[in-house]
Amino acid sequence: MSDITETIINAPHETDDLDPRTDVPRHAAGEPAPAIAPVRLGNISVPTPVVLSPMAGVTNWPFRVICEEYGPDGLYVAEMITARALVARNPKALRLCRFAPSERVRSLQLYGVNPAIVEQAARIVVDEHMADHVDLNFGCPVPKVTRRGGGSALPWKTDIYTDLIRRVVKVCSEAGIPVTAKIRVGIDHDHETFLEAGHIAQEEGCAAVTLHARTTAEYYGGHSDWSRIGELKERLDIPVFGNGDIWGADDALAMIRETGCDGVAIGRGCQGRPWLFADIKHAFEGSDERFNPTLGEVCRVIRRHAGLLVEFYDGDERMAVHDLRKHIAWYLKGFPVGGSTRKAFMECESLADVDREIARLDPSVTFPERVVDKPRGRVRFAKKVHLPYGWLESRTTSHEERETLFGDDPMDASY
Repeated sequence: MSDITETIINAPHETDDLDPRTDVPRHAAGEPAPAIAPVRLGNISVPTPVVLSPMAGVTNWPFRVICEEYGPDGLYVAEMITARALVARNPKALRLCRFAPSERVRSLQLYGVNPAIVEQAARIVVDEHMADHVDLNFGCPVPKVTRRGGGSALPWKTDIYTDLIRRVVKVCSEAGIPVTAKIRVGIDHDHETFLEAGHIAQEEGCAAVTLHARTTAEYYGGHSDWSRIGELKERLDIPVFGNGDIWGADDALAMIRETGCDGVAIGRGCQGRPWLFADIKHAFEGSDERFNPTLGEVCRVIRRHAGLLVEFYDGDERMAVHDLRKHIAWYLKGFPVGGSTRKAFMECESLADVDREIARLDPSVTFPERVVDKPRGRVRFAKKVHLPYGWLESRTTSHEERETLFGDDPMDASY
């Protein structure tokens, strides 16, 4: 689960043309692109190793379809599905499991703490032919997830982490469905888990691992430490995808050059910029071509997104437009449209309202240079990590801890 619905906090940026990790140019003009090979995950071939990371409230099928239309043959992952909610047949969970007919690979992410419940959810995915690929979430830093031992807190407890992966891989392997894992560096720098977690994932049969190069405590603040991605790549035989601070195509190239990772995962960088996947495709092919849309072109994307959301919500325009609001804020970021226009979009209740506001904009306005390849979405700084009581005292769980963790928590079945 993500904090994407909270207030946007803009972080200060480093010098625009420098990589904040190294103070050297991110991408020298004319520098050849690194060799980037297709990645195979079980029976699935990923010709261009680019992943749309699952983001709660963002990566439903309308947004995935738009990203995939721009981008290469990568993996476009659905937003996180809570295992207990899927087992309980929660209507929202089932809606989030939907895929559009055009999606080449149906990628679904599961979250849970109780290995038995996540196993049951994986069995539903397999038996009902819901997906072609399953990702497991061990990277979410949001307090309401970590305080119950989930997300990025879970790899600290190696017994639960290992058991959960083992069970899901066993269920999915029977159907030829590859399983991958998304992890963070650790809870904080005194409690790092990524090397051990990556090794366990590999030994238990995961087809790949994605590392977000921040700790839970770092949340989404500061700058991700790409060197940790390189460390993990050196230790594993399975593919490693790097995640964190990829705001433009040149960042993707730089990450692969610096770390040797097999591919990149894009999260907040594509919020309001689904064409980032087109830019990365061109960059990986050695081309300097980039997509620089006018405001008119951006508005056409907004309108298409709105129409797809109406389909997603079974014709309910009000729900669709309410969902669209956060995307409009991202789409319009940097454009000189004025606060009153932004407010008017936030008050839209129908497609007609959206069309009315779009018609008031100047389609010839060019994409603002000051926001090209700059951070998007939420940039949250270090914060207190919320964990179950006594969580850090041992790397394994006691019987009492398991009873507490695996209790019948109704929150697990709701959205």
